[in-house]
Formats: sequence, structure tokens, C-alpha cells
Amino acid sequence: MQTLLWFFGACVVGLLFSALVFHALARMGKFGNAICDACAKGYLLDITVFYFVHGPWVAAAAFALGRPCVTCFTFWDCFWPLLATAILAQMVTLVLWGWMHEAMHPGIRKGPRIVSTLNRKVGRFRNHAAVWWTAWAVPLFTIVRIAEILLYPPLHWLVRLPKYNVNEWINVSRQKFSGLVGHDLIWCLYCDWMTGVWSLGSEMLRNVESFWCPIRYTSPEKCEKCCVDFPDINGGWVDANGNIADVAAVLDQKYPGPGGVNGWFGHPTRVELTVRKTD
Repeated sequence: MQTLLWFFGACVVGLLFSALVFHALARMGKFGNAICDACAKGYLLDITVFYFVHGPWVAAAAFALGRPCVTCFTFWDCFWPLLATAILAQMVTLVLWGWMHEAMHPGIRKGPRIVSTLNRKVGRFRNHAAVWWTAWAVPLFTIVRIAEILLYPPLHWLVRLPKYNVNEWINVSRQKFSGLVGHDLIWCLYCDWMTGVWSLGSEMLRNVESFWCPIRYTSPEKCEKCCVDFPDINGGWVDANGNIADVAAVLDQKYPGPGGVNGWFGHPTRVELTVRKTD
């Protein structure tokens, strides 16, 4: 128990101190703001998010390898209690940081806010329980982001699927929005990050689907629902009642794409080429 308490305290102090570093940098003029801006996008944001979200988990694993408890006979005997402690420490840190940040902005805290408005609409307990429940999805978004980093680039090298500037998708900016403090700010940053991660993944999947299987689904309902995320369903995919020769013809027509980039049928490289031809 003493070991877990020590580990809990170390996680809370470490996370709070790290957050304070960013607050300090934001008040250090151009130099500090440049660092904050750099850490708010692309791969530096990946590292920052991983540090705050999964750093304590990695620390739990590393600590468990040393088996600091005499009652720990295996790695897992130590790891699971340490992981639970790390997650609890993260939750406590988030709440403490929220309180401190709101205390630093009393005028905003007492004014109109997202959290207070939704508390009135659905009830304080249900609102807070629901938003915390969404935290279960954080590991999923991390896995999606890792897949984007590791699995998609070989598709660009092998079959010339489009390459993307991740900074345009993986970034956060809501920390600059006026009036977001504490609870509102941290959950808006979560949404900011996960929306970019998910949208980039969807963009990559559009290329994959149209390149390897441009065939509409038999279910009209599925086509209707999925065309929002996969516009090529209504923009060039072969009808479900067609045949494989039709699919081969579409592939011959669409690939290779403009400049050898094999993007989905509505990819900007194709749209730009169409505009140039029209002009």
C-alpha cells in the first residue's frame, strides 16, 4: 500500500508540474509561445498527448518490472495495481488542475459556461458521468493514431496513395478560444484532438476503399449512411448489380491518378485537375 501511495503521489505531482510548465511557457513571450505552438500540432502533439495520457501507464509497467513489493511474484501482480493507481492519479490530477485553472479565472468561472449550461439541461451527475465515460475511448484513439503513423506510410510508398501533412489534421487550438477554462477547456481539447485523429483516419480509409474495392453496397441504407464519410459511394463506385468487368473499367479510368497520386475519386488532387481543365 505504501508503494502505491508513493506512486500515486509521484504521478499527480509529475503531471501537475508538467502542466504548469506549459502554463509558464505560454507567459514567456514569443519563445514560450513558439514552443507551445509547436507542441500543439503534428508529431510533437503526439508526444505531448502520449506523455500525459499514457506516460503514467508506461511508468507503471517500468515500475512493475522492478517488482518493488515483496508480495509481487510476477510482473502482472505488480502491474495491475500500479496501472489502476496511475489512472486514478490521472483523474485526480485532471480534477485538481481544473479547479486551479478555474480559480485563476473567477470572472469566467462565474459566467456562462458549457459545463454549467449542460448541468442545467441534463443534470450535474449525468453530465459529468457521461463525459468521464467517454474517456474509455482514449486508448482507441491512440491505437488509431499509431496505425496512421505506422501502417499508412507504406501504402504511400507501395501504391502511391496520397501523402498527408499531419499538421493539418493533428492539432489543437481550443486553448486559444476565449472563455474556455478548467473543465470546459480540458474536455474541449480532448474533442479537438480526437476529431482530428478520427478525421485523418477516415481520409486514409477513403483512399483504401476506393483503390481496392470501388463497389457500392447491396444495402441502400448502408450506402446512404456511409456516403457521408465515403463520398465515392455516390461518386464513381460500381453499382452492386454490376460485374467485375465494370470494376476493372473504373480502376482503369481512375488510376493512376493525377501526378501518379492514387487518391480517392474526390481527393483534392483530382478536383484541382478538373478545375484546371475547365479553366
